[in-house]
Amino acid sequence: MLPASIDGVVTVTRAGAPDVVPSLVIELPHGATATADYRRTRALLVGAYDDDLVDFFHVNTDIGSPELAEAIAERWVAANPGRAVVIVRAHIPRTFIDVNRVIDAGEAAYREGKVTPGVPPWVVDAHDLALLRARHAAYDAVSRAVVDLVCGAGGHALLLHTYAPRTVDVEVDGRIVAALHAAYEPEKVGTWPLRPEVDLIAREVDGTLRVPHAVLVHLEAAYAAIGVKVADGRTYPLHPSTAGYHHVARWPGRVACVEVRRDLVADPWDPFVEMRISAEKARRMAGPLADVL
Repeated sequence: MLPASIDGVVTVTRAGAPDVVPSLVIELPHGATATADYRRTRALLVGAYDDDLVDFFHVNTDIGSPELAEAIAERWVAANPGRAVVIVRAHIPRTFIDVNRVIDAGEAAYREGKVTPGVPPWVVDAHDLALLRARHAAYDAVSRAVVDLVCGAGGHALLLHTYAPRTVDVEVDGRIVAALHAAYEPEKVGTWPLRPEVDLIAREVDGTLRVPHAVLVHLEAAYAAIGVKVADGRTYPLHPSTAGYHHVARWPGRVACVEVRRDLVADPWDPFVEMRISAEKARRMAGPLADVL
């Protein structure tokens, strides 16, 4: 019933009972967290890219999200072995194209949504654009198919992200790597605003809440029990320029988008390298999400 994985694009894995429709899908659109993911895509491109662009990849990808997803899935199945969960993980680095974006939504829409562009300005080669857009479309087809299968059968979807501890204000342009290194200098990094530990991304720009209010209430209570605070869309709005918005719109009440701060799962947090993820930290941060789901 599930779409097949596509090498270098997406993996679709399931856990739990083998003969039931999964009742939960966890989508990881920024699941390309290993340096190998970056290198594999970069090797397919023919355009000119700075060697240090990999630094932007490391600081900008959702490290820890695969480990969080696996911990949630383990807890979900352990609570009821008769059900199943599926994880959809992208392996396309958002350094080159972002599968959680509506491509060509436009600069104004991305700015309103407080998100980076679907295609960054350094990707200009025609061959590369065609290849990346085709991979974006392939991932989108798989993601939509799985979310529609699960939610259509009465299940739920979690759009799971992690984000850097602080909101660092730099321009997404050809000088971004140098700007990021300057922003993360020891004497500078502490001046940037600290982000919420967990943020439920569920409100549109006009404040409309797109998940049941009970989800927010229960999520706040579950995380409070372990000393973690949950914010109500403080970092980003739920915006039509993102693919996640359209999952929520297609399945009202069945889809939630959550951001978890990366320093709460990394061991340690180090923005410019492939980070080690603490299994203990991942289980701690996954527990409340699994229980609320």
